[in-house]
Amino acid sequence: MRILVFGGTLFLGRHVVEAARERGHEVTVFNRGRTDADAFPEVERLHGDRDAGELDALRGRTWDVAIDVPARKPSWVREATTVLAEAVEHYTFVSSCSVYADHSRAADESAAVEQLPPDADESDLELYGALKAECERIVESALPGRVLSVRAGLIVGPHDPTGRFTYWPHRIARGGEVLAPEPRVQPVQIVHARDLADWIVAMAERRRTGALNAVGPDRRLTMEELLEACVATVGSGSRLTWVGEDFLRENGVEPWSDLPLWLAPNTDPAFAGFLSVDVSRALESGLRFRPLEQTIADTLAGAPTTPEAGLSPEREAELLRAWRARAATRARGESSARPA
Repeated sequence: MRILVFGGTLFLGRHVVEAARERGHEVTVFNRGRTDADAFPEVERLHGDRDAGELDALRGRTWDVAIDVPARKPSWVREATTVLAEAVEHYTFVSSCSVYADHSRAADESAAVEQLPPDADESDLELYGALKAECERIVESALPGRVLSVRAGLIVGPHDPTGRFTYWPHRIARGGEVLAPEPRVQPVQIVHARDLADWIVAMAERRRTGALNAVGPDRRLTMEELLEACVATVGSGSRLTWVGEDFLRENGVEPWSDLPLWLAPNTDPAFAGFLSVDVSRALESGLRFRPLEQTIADTLAGAPTTPEAGLSPEREAELLRAWRARAATRARGESSARPA
C-alpha cells in the first residue's frame, strides 16, 4: 500500500511512519522539512508549507491512502482534499476528543460536536475543538464515505513534545515529596503513540470509515492508579502527598496546565467527563494497549522534559508547605475542641 503521511517527523506522525514501514508499506511524507529533517532517510520526502498553501508537490501524484496527522486548521484540510480528492482512495484525519460540545459527561461518537463561528480565527487555540470538528466536516464533504476521523485522546510516549503527561514520570523520577491532586478517583485516559499509530495504519488497510474515539486504556483508570504506577515503575522512592481539590483551586492552581491530567471535576464540572470518553467502538475494531508500566517507562526514556508544563519545583514546594500548615492548624483546632 502506498501511504502519504502529512507531518511524519515530530510525534504521532513519526510513529505512523514507523508503523507503516514495519507493516511493509511504501511511505511518502509531506511537511515543511524543518523538524528532524534527517529522520527516515529512506522515505520519500515532499516539502510544502500548508499555511502558505504550498501543495504543488502533491499535484499529479496518487496514493492509496492519506493520513493527515497535524492538521488543525480548516483551510489546511480544504486545500489538501481539493488536491487529493481524486488522488487517494482513503483519507484518515487525526481529530480529537476535544470536538465534543459537552465535556461534563462521558461522550460517545454520537454526541454533539462543537460548531465553528463563521468569523472564527483559525489561529485561535481556544477554538481547538471547534476547528477540529470543522476539519472533520470538510474532509467528509470532499471524500464522502472514504474518511476515518480518529478522535484521539491524550497521546503519550516517546517524542512527546507537549509535557502534558510527561510531567508526571519525569517529576516522580526526581524523587522526594510529590504533590498529587485530589480527587484520587478522577478518571484518566491516555494512549501510547505507538499503539495509536499501529491501529491507525491497520484501519487504513481496512479502509475503515466514520468517527472513532481513540484513547485508553480498556478499563477505568484513576489518577491514583496512574501516579502509583509511576512511582512503582520509576523506582525513585518518591512519596505522593494528596492535596485537596478545594485547596488547590483556592491557591490559584490551574487544572490541566499547572497539574497535567487534573481536571478539578468537583469545582469545574464542565470538564468532569473530558477523560472518560467511550472507546468501545475502537476496542471492537482492534485498538489495543501495552501495559501502563511500559507506557510510563517509554515516556520517561523517550520524551523530553518540558519546563513550562506542570508546577515548577519552587511552586510545588510552596503549595506543599501551605498544605501541611493548614493540616497542622486544623489538627490543633480539633484537639482543643475535644472535651478534657
